[in-house]
Amino acid sequence: MDRAEVDSRIRALIEPFNKKGVEVSDETTFAGDLEFDSLTVMDFVAAIEDEFDIIISMNQQAEIENYGQLVDNVQQLTEG
Repeated sequence: MDRAEVDSRIRALIEPFNKKGVEVSDETTFAGDLEFDSLTVMDFVAAIEDEFDIIISMNQQAEIENYGQLVDNVQQLTEG
């Protein structure tokens, strides 16, 4: 699965969580720009895991700070 397809599918998933209508780019941060709290992050991660049939470990989650890193990580997990 190429990065563009992963990006497109994650963009569809993020819409209901993007309460402020922030324009999402690779540099968009979850805590700062989107103002995701820990519960929102858990729900969003669960939605991604279901969509792509992957598991994102707590260690991986801790390293992901922005949208671009998330897309790259999901792409790697779908290839593995």
